[in-house]
Amino acid sequence: MTETRLQPGKCYFEDLQVGYYFQTGRIVVTETHIVNFAGISGDFFDVHMDDEFARAQGFPARIAHGLLGLSLVDGLKNRADVKLQAVASLGWKSWNFTAPIVMGDSITARISVETTKLTSKGDRGVVELRFDVTNQDDVLVQTGCNVLLMQREES
Repeated sequence: MTETRLQPGKCYFEDLQVGYYFQTGRIVVTETHIVNFAGISGDFFDVHMDDEFARAQGFPARIAHGLLGLSLVDGLKNRADVKLQAVASLGWKSWNFTAPIVMGDSITARISVETTKLTSKGDRGVVELRFDVTNQDDVLVQTGCNVLLMQREES
């Protein structure tokens, strides 16, 4: 499989092939992100809210919610220079939290095309994208796949 970096701009189903990839920008995970996500999700687990508790569990400080990390990289995908012409997300698969995201970490994602197929009607396409999320030290913190329903340019 040949890896090819996607160029900035609109990207329809026909523009994607297995092995194509792009890199998102970065976002710094702040205390505000963590506190607001706790409020929205109702997840006030101590490891996210209490530095002393988090340190007692072996973390350097409190950590971001795993689903906050997923949410932030989905936003990074949607703000990337590669503008995927998606219709809807069909789901997230095999999402793994491989290392903690600590307050102050700067995260980015390398997004690569894993599979492509036309829908049964042929008017749209389904693409599986792999996310490899790393922090500022190039540590893999999350990984998984997102399945997107994509527009076709010729439709």
